[in-house]
Amino acid sequence: MNPVKQITVGFVDVKFGANVTVIEPTNLYGCEIGDETFIGPFVEIQKGATIGKRCRIQSHSFICDLVTIGDDCFISHGAMFINDLFVTGGPAGKPQLWRPTKLGNRVSIGTNATILPVTICDQVVIGAGAVVTKDITVSGIYAGNPARLLRRL
Repeated sequence: MNPVKQITVGFVDVKFGANVTVIEPTNLYGCEIGDETFIGPFVEIQKGATIGKRCRIQSHSFICDLVTIGDDCFISHGAMFINDLFVTGGPAGKPQLWRPTKLGNRVSIGTNATILPVTICDQVVIGAGAVVTKDITVSGIYAGNPARLLRRL
């Protein structure tokens, strides 16, 4: 009979700012969370990720290694960040093949959006279900798959 491996959900090596609120269950490890940020339930934030000040990360979101989120950002329910583009035809066996993602300040990511390794400038809204495949350098509202500019802000 094979032994069952127990996985613990919680906080490991997390650097918390002041007045952070976390609703459990969550899985936070090796990450940094800025002042006055809210983390909802069923969120995973992996090592190497950095969340800015006054952000709101809603339930069921996944923020992987190499993701940096600026201040005053909103990440809606079920948003997914990706750092592996499967350039070898499958999952990268080496973290050296992963790519970073950087969100500016005042960025809102809609429900079930997927964010590939990109840079997103300040003051951007990403619509629900959008797939961001390229850098966003103009403030505005983006939606679709792939995400496209609908209107400048």
